[in-house]
Amino acid sequence: MTLLWHWFLGSLQKSWFLWTLFIINFVGTIYGFYWYKGQLLATAENYPTYLLFFVADSPTGSGLFTLVLLMYIIGRSVPILEAVASVTNFKYGIWAVLIILAGWVAGDDVHWMQFMLIASHLGMAIESMLYARYYQLSWLAMGIAALWVLNNDFLDYVMEIHPYFPDVLVPYTGIIGLGTVLLSLLSLTVIWYLNMKTKKLV
Repeated sequence: MTLLWHWFLGSLQKSWFLWTLFIINFVGTIYGFYWYKGQLLATAENYPTYLLFFVADSPTGSGLFTLVLLMYIIGRSVPILEAVASVTNFKYGIWAVLIILAGWVAGDDVHWMQFMLIASHLGMAIESMLYARYYQLSWLAMGIAALWVLNNDFLDYVMEIHPYFPDVLVPYTGIIGLGTVLLSLLSLTVIWYLNMKTKKLV
């Protein structure tokens, strides 16, 4: 098992692995924006156009991480992109899983597609952690990431453009908003900690 794990970690920067992950993330991002098409159309009709950039949270996170993978494929590192992408990809990966589980606890119906969403969003969070050793992060980069996610939280729960969640959770929107802010802070902490801890091993 140890040998397999070391082989896996050693493959993270291999061209074949990066391309495989890039394709998976790219396809997932396209599907994610398609998933949000109804909310994007509703937002375009009722809100200023610039808010469209802050509606599709999960696909935006995976899309930014797809760009990080592309940078690694061509042998480059963009610290600000790495910071924003890794934090948002981790945050919304965890957020989606927690919302689905909370919906089930509150009595929402269980659908097979939710299991697919749980698996794919866990994958988002995991890949952000796995590549933490390669990020060239700085206080500036993490500061910009913090501004991005906290501004997104403000727009989501003050301007009310947050992703749709099950009807059974609507009465708890305020609690979800507070939890999302705390998740933003947790995500920043996790990515920074893993980067500081693991990049020493590279």
